[in-house]
Amino acid sequence: MDKLRGQNEYDGNPVGLDKETAKTMADHLDRHLASFMTLYHQYHKHHWLVEGPQFRDLHLFFEEHYEELHKGFDKLAERLTVMGYAPTSAPVEFAKISYVEHEPQGIFRIRESLQNDMEAERKIAVELRKSIQKAFELGDYGTKNLLEKQLFKTEDRAHHIEHFLGDDSLSIGFLHTAEEAESVEA
Repeated sequence: MDKLRGQNEYDGNPVGLDKETAKTMADHLDRHLASFMTLYHQYHKHHWLVEGPQFRDLHLFFEEHYEELHKGFDKLAERLTVMGYAPTSAPVEFAKISYVEHEPQGIFRIRESLQNDMEAERKIAVELRKSIQKAFELGDYGTKNLLEKQLFKTEDRAHHIEHFLGDDSLSIGFLHTAEEAESVEA
């Protein structure tokens, strides 16, 4: 099979970014793409394997999250092509450059899975902020804007996971007074 262009081979861009800026930001975007893909697969796994009394809510919750991540990584990949670079597309290569580590194979308690997801979202948020700052410094406002939108969605997903990981306020209200609940937590 003949390649038209290699993975890291620059092809120019129609948006007026200089080669150095395009290369720097393409590297950032490719790492985010790989990390979004990793978390996408993790959410999909949890969607398939969730069990228990909150099955339906969590099943739909995970589906909503992996669908949102799909839209996000698609935008990242398209921005890479605008910048003159080919996005990474092989799963083996994603694993090498992702800063999010996929949890091991197997089934875990849902609380552990949610904690893994929240940690991944936190890591993504931290890394997105670094890239937003770099894009601003380099004057790549298109990438900065795209990453800011992805950051907002990432923070929102993390916040929603936090709600699932919270104490069950309904059972605390029925089983304990506020003072008793505090002493149980301590």
